[in-house]
Amino acid sequence: MLFNAAASGLAQKPGQSVKPASEIRPDNNPNMETKKIGLAIHGGAGTIERSKMTPEKEREYRAGLERALTAGYEILKRGGSSLDATEAAVRVLEDDPHFNAGRGSVFTSAGTNEMDASIMDGKALKAGAVGSVQHIKNPINLARLVMDKSPHVMLDCAGAEAFAKANGIELVDQKYFFTQERWDALQKMKAAEKDRASGAGTSFLITDQDRHGTVGAVALDKDGNLAAATSTGGTTNKMPGRIGDTPVIGAGTYANNQTCAVSCTGDGEYFIRAVAAHEVSALMQYRGLKVQEAAQDALDTVKQLGGTGGLIAIDKNGEIALPFNTNGMYRGWVSRLPLAPPDTNWILNKKTFPDAPAFDTNAATQCCQHFRSSFRVLTKKPASARRCGSRSIILPPTRRKAN
Repeated sequence: MLFNAAASGLAQKPGQSVKPASEIRPDNNPNMETKKIGLAIHGGAGTIERSKMTPEKEREYRAGLERALTAGYEILKRGGSSLDATEAAVRVLEDDPHFNAGRGSVFTSAGTNEMDASIMDGKALKAGAVGSVQHIKNPINLARLVMDKSPHVMLDCAGAEAFAKANGIELVDQKYFFTQERWDALQKMKAAEKDRASGAGTSFLITDQDRHGTVGAVALDKDGNLAAATSTGGTTNKMPGRIGDTPVIGAGTYANNQTCAVSCTGDGEYFIRAVAAHEVSALMQYRGLKVQEAAQDALDTVKQLGGTGGLIAIDKNGEIALPFNTNGMYRGWVSRLPLAPPDTNWILNKKTFPDAPAFDTNAATQCCQHFRSSFRVLTKKPASARRCGSRSIILPPTRRKAN
């Protein structure tokens, strides 16, 4: 099921890009805003088991993604920076216990929560990251502080928390991060591990969501600056002290105004070995690939090494790519740009943003020239996608038929 919070725009195949509006000239609408801004977010590759995706949970996941998109988009709309937008979007997801970051982080084999985060400025190629922090409510805020207030790129463990305390970052008790769902996933992983060791042959269903998950955001602001931010609790049952790709600049996070901004999610060790986030940028810079081609190539390299996951990327022109090779990836995006008409009429308008005029649901095939909010439900991914200014939220597939 795809929920699209826009009057137009489609879900694309996992490796397909969201086409920007810069190719459409609003010559007949001189009052229309033409500055490029864009935001994409992800809530982790590997989605909840279909049998457990109740209507209530579906609404909760969708609401979390909506809040994150709104937080980031409001900053961009007011002329704020891509750095502020990505940090704000990720912070919202860190506060949401449904996602593996901040409050919803998974547990290590020792039953503790250890979190990683990073942020990168595509204009100056500055970056900040933290690893294995245990008491930081919002690790993405600390990563930003490392970038802005220290001479370093990465701090970890006790040193990172001492830096946080010295700079007024909120520290919380480990109990704050506890969620029953994540604790149960740890117990399931431990039971499966014990079963393998004993050769008992018991069957355990271990999903991608049980194993890993991450949140991230990439953005393009009105000044043409790109930024990326990523945060995670890591992998369930990981060894204490394990650090994945999220805080490794170039592996899980990368931004460069000349090319793109990237945030990754999945099996971190493989993303590190593939230098996946930087690989997207390098393929664009040195081979001239488009963002969707580069993103898919980088993810294919991860897969060839044995890893699963996904990534989101936005280029300097506002094109967005969201490939993944898991059973799903929570993701969403925003664009305020006019695009070609959608190639579907499966659109159900639900509500209109305050800054947009009313949308005529009978004109769904016309090019939408304003940002607005609506939902559409699909039972399968369309073959292609050409989008209008839009906000889209994608949740894992369910058995429900399209309206």
